[in-house]
Amino acid sequence: MGNGQNNQNWERQEFSLLELNNRVKEAVLNAFPETCWVRAEMSDVRQNAASGHCYLEFIEKNAITGQLVAKARGSIWAKTFRMLKPYFEMETGQMFASGLKVLVKVSVEFHELYGYSLTVLDIDPAYTLGDMIRKRLEIIRQLKEEGVFTLNKELPFPTLPMRIAVITSPTAAGYEDFLNQLSGNKAGYPFYTKLFPALMQGERTEESVIAALDRVYRYVDCFDVVVIIRGGGATSDLNSFDSYLLAANCAQFPLPIITGIGHERDDTILDMVAHTRMKTPTAVAEFLIGRMDKAAGEVEELQQEVCSLVTDILSRQKNFLQSLGSRLPVLAINRIERNRSQLQRMGMQLPTDAHAFLNQWASKLEAMQVRLANRVESSLAERNRFIQLTEQFIKMASPDYVLKRGYSLTLKDGKIIKQADGLAIGDELVTRFADGEVRSTVLKK
Repeated sequence: MGNGQNNQNWERQEFSLLELNNRVKEAVLNAFPETCWVRAEMSDVRQNAASGHCYLEFIEKNAITGQLVAKARGSIWAKTFRMLKPYFEMETGQMFASGLKVLVKVSVEFHELYGYSLTVLDIDPAYTLGDMIRKRLEIIRQLKEEGVFTLNKELPFPTLPMRIAVITSPTAAGYEDFLNQLSGNKAGYPFYTKLFPALMQGERTEESVIAALDRVYRYVDCFDVVVIIRGGGATSDLNSFDSYLLAANCAQFPLPIITGIGHERDDTILDMVAHTRMKTPTAVAEFLIGRMDKAAGEVEELQQEVCSLVTDILSRQKNFLQSLGSRLPVLAINRIERNRSQLQRMGMQLPTDAHAFLNQWASKLEAMQVRLANRVESSLAERNRFIQLTEQFIKMASPDYVLKRGYSLTLKDGKIIKQADGLAIGDELVTRFADGEVRSTVLKK
């Protein structure tokens, strides 16, 4: 009964908003009297230009669905932010920006007017580095599982890489260094370069480079290699080249890709999937010149081998001709004697061969004569039978033969009458029999 009353009294208790917020503030202070470390993802990071303070949001997403499950306002006061930001960027190589997962030391605060917030006091770069490494390893694992990680490396490199598609910023100093190195090669090799502009730093680097690759693909038959270069810049700008989409596009591109986007110690996922990785744009140009030098050296070696081979062949042919010349008189005499003996044998054998040949053809002609006589006789008999049959047919078809069989013919004006409708009273008719004819006149119809 007493507990019920207390609950009822509590339910009926009224607070002003300020009083309620003060109670919440007191409860928060009691629950978090000191600082604590919080894992979260940074979002909406911005710095106030006037005060130098940094304001942001901390969020957490469901690992499976990606849906937002928690959010809190955060702030880093100017004095702390001036030390914390360069320290974090130097240690991680990442810009202090939205999208990074961080481990921060915070004090939990609740203000009566502004509500719940977290004030950042410190940050652990090792946690962010670990997350970055995990992401890189996950991308590499995914590319390998899809079977595309080494596709570009497996492409045959052209013997003469003269037609070059260049993806970079047109204002980049590295681009000028690259062109100067190519054009100034001592051997005077001709290189054709075509710029496909792209952003090489900032958040849009990934989509910009992919778009440039798409433009190159439209003219893929016009180029031997693709070069992706950038000149200097912050190490944090290299993060865009750890993109899965960019790496997948480059790995599956049908032309060898050469990268020169960082420094010696930098190694991005794009470098890993590219056909060839060089440290700088100048090094890329030197590599291409070196491939031309190699091809020129191979041509020179081949030329020397051909010259040596030709010289050897000519020497052997000269020795052969000299040997043949020394033996030619003897060989000619021997050949003449062999031909003379052969002709003598043929002359002796000729009468016998001619007689046998004539006898053979006489037998063939006699047989042909017999076959011809038989064929002529058969043909004449067949023609006689045909003539007899024809005479008989003509005889049977004559009017006289028909009349002798008891038939008669009636004619009017010399034409046979076949129908009575063609006659008129008074027409004179001639009726012909086998033994004579009679004349009559049509009296009625």
